[in-house]
Amino acid sequence: MTEAREPIQRRKLYQEVYERLLERIRSREILPGEHLPSERELMDHYGVGRSAVREAMLALARAGIVEVSHGERARVVLPTAESLVAQVAAGAQHLLRMDPASLGHLKEVREFLETGIARIAAQRADAAALARLDEALAAHHRLADERGRLAGDPASFVDGDREFHVAIAAMTGNPVFPAIVDAMFRWLGGHYRALVRAPGAESLTLREHDDIRDAIARRDPQAAEEAMRRHLARANALYGTLLRGEPTAPQPLRSARAPARAPGRSAAPRKARPRPRAG
Repeated sequence: MTEAREPIQRRKLYQEVYERLLERIRSREILPGEHLPSERELMDHYGVGRSAVREAMLALARAGIVEVSHGERARVVLPTAESLVAQVAAGAQHLLRMDPASLGHLKEVREFLETGIARIAAQRADAAALARLDEALAAHHRLADERGRLAGDPASFVDGDREFHVAIAAMTGNPVFPAIVDAMFRWLGGHYRALVRAPGAESLTLREHDDIRDAIARRDPQAAEEAMRRHLARANALYGTLLRGEPTAPQPLRSARAPARAPGRSAAPRKARPRPRAG
């Protein structure tokens, strides 16, 4: 009986150096915050050339495992949610440019993710987190009121939009959520700037944000999830209209009305948010 062949994979030298350094880090021989041996020491230790060591270092840096600074030895770092998500940013943006269908896929992911985030935020929000959300919302209102600057700079309004959604994600207490929400906003920057230019889109966005905020403040997970879903579904539908080249209504857009409240339940009074006085 002839045994199946099991050829040994040939590997490049830098991959061997990478794996051995990674094992030393995982075994905690080298701890986060500590420096790796110098380039010369690694060359001597592993019997390889300078290029193999440098390529291994670059691979570790791309993986978010070490931090490389010019003129200094590489230092082991503990990856964060932000650094891990940032590693796929260039690839995600390239995909969106080259494959139009991927835009719809990402928007679907965003709606699924952020509706769940809104529900969790309503369950876990405390007074401090709600105060931070109110600050983000008040800042967004101020951007909308600064009509002269906003008219020529829709990116500022989109930044305020992003900060509001990231603040909601942060209310969950899970650091992965705000990292992903922030990244998706940055990947879809051109898409959101196009929406801001639609007639009435700014004021409608703010009204929908008010509804989401109030549902979270009432500690109503179902209402928060539904308010977020209406907000994102309306934005996605509007973007589809813009892509098809259809004219948008000149009057302010109207969002779908929230479902009627259950008998015996009343909405908590909306907390007044400060608005800037006219100059």
